Amino acid sequence: MADPAFQQCLNPACAATYDVAQVLVACTRCGNLLDIRYDWGKLPTIKSLSYFEHRWSTKGVGVEGTLDFSGVWRFRELLPFYRREEEIVTIGEGRTVLQQADLLARQLNMNPGKLLLQYEGLNPSGSFKDNGMTAAFTHARMVGAKKVACASTGNTSASLAMFASLAQMRGIVFIGSGKIALGKLSQALDYGALTLQIRGDFDDCLRRIRQVAVDMPELGIYLMNSVNPFRLEGQKSIMYRILEAMDWQSPDWVIVPGGNLGNCSAFGKAFSELKELGLIKKIPRLAIVNASGANTLNELVSRRGLKWNGGAFDASLIQRHYAALDESNYRPHTVASAIEISRPVNLPKALRALEVMNGVTLEVTDDEILEHRAMVARWGFGCEPASAASVAGLHKLRESQTIGADETVVCILTGHELKDANATVKYHTGIDLSAAQELAPRSEPKGKLSNRPVVVDDDLKAIIAAMEGRG
Repeated sequence: MADPAFQQCLNPACAATYDVAQVLVACTRCGNLLDIRYDWGKLPTIKSLSYFEHRWSTKGVGVEGTLDFSGVWRFRELLPFYRREEEIVTIGEGRTVLQQADLLARQLNMNPGKLLLQYEGLNPSGSFKDNGMTAAFTHARMVGAKKVACASTGNTSASLAMFASLAQMRGIVFIGSGKIALGKLSQALDYGALTLQIRGDFDDCLRRIRQVAVDMPELGIYLMNSVNPFRLEGQKSIMYRILEAMDWQSPDWVIVPGGNLGNCSAFGKAFSELKELGLIKKIPRLAIVNASGANTLNELVSRRGLKWNGGAFDASLIQRHYAALDESNYRPHTVASAIEISRPVNLPKALRALEVMNGVTLEVTDDEILEHRAMVARWGFGCEPASAASVAGLHKLRESQTIGADETVVCILTGHELKDANATVKYHTGIDLSAAQELAPRSEPKGKLSNRPVVVDDDLKAIIAAMEGRG
């Protein structure tokens, strides 16, 4: 192809290619997922990652400065699928931080300076999804899309609605019944998206949204879920910012929650490309953490031995597992609603990422997620429950000595603490805010770090006594 950017089938036995201007979510020949690929020889050569440092002083001035302000697009030479810079849709996403978490590291028996938290909750919509949406919306603008849609457990819908408002496109979101945190739902509503609550779970919503977006092209719906390969291009930038914060050196480990498996897939692609370009010497190891109630990846990889195998993975193993889920009418269930997914669309790409990054999978319980969410807040940043799966996973990997005390570990915190305030308040008080109006506890909170509010009479002596712990 003449264009240096193109879409390619993930299946090495097929490897069909398509123009970047085509709107596809699967290979039209064999039905497999698509990658965005580049003929790097036709693109400007980057000799060192330090090249990107010159953009620190240009942010906010003109088109170039606007792009440099974005923590995604200041690395635009590493995701050059767009045709013109004026097509890029950005709201200043990716202005996130890598925090050295020594107080939390002490709780996990790690050495000082070795645990780092990549806090993606600082994105404009409050989650990592903005990294991918800016890229997908850029492609949507390239192809002239007017209506965009997604299935969501919450964060995707919030990000889509925000970007749709910015890009002046019609946003449509499908959510499952009772499967979305109120903080996330409020964003979709507030940004003006048409919100359809389907009587089913995320998997049902994704099946329906693919029907209307893919099988019914006459509706003109552009699909924004992470089956869209352009979403993952933007999510690569999370790894670029980690390298940037570490003076362009790779950590020993990256740990990430596993839901629809878009993040881990993007991370593997990012490091594979950087190694191919000679811009890094070491690829870190990867750990993907499932919730026990939505553990498809860990079940298939850790228990049944599923591997990427150079692209020749055993698809029948996945099909048999999904058939068993159907037969038992299984529904995923976890307090970490952002990763409550049992049929992850990016499973093959996640297998590839595990091979590229010599990775492992594991799972953690809801109780472990909630306890580690509280630990992150007490000794670092707050985060939504799904984010804490990465820290809970690290704790397990430390206990099994898979990760050493002196290895450098980056845990990805995918979403802001206020995304699911109900889970936080319930942990500390025992009260479900969706069904209660006051904080007077009706049952004892079970969390080890629970910090229950004290109800006190409107009396000065009583208030002072409570402040001094004498109430």
